[in-house]
Amino acid sequence: MESSKTLLEKALQLKPQEKFLIVEGLLLSLDEPDKKIDEIWAIEAEKRLSAYKSGKLKGIPAEKIFGRKI
Repeated sequence: MESSKTLLEKALQLKPQEKFLIVEGLLLSLDEPDKKIDEIWAIEAEKRLSAYKSGKLKGIPAEKIFGRKI
């Protein structure tokens, strides 16, 4: 197996579009979705939406969050 340094040297000689494919593939491999975490967030989002609709939770105006009118 080639060393990381050798792979980097070869990658730097590639055309820009080939470099992009490698970078994109590497980044995607680092950000693999975790279905359990996605499920937990979906449940939390439903709880928050339900609380908002029932009046148990108040919204915050976007202007207050971003400091300007959106």
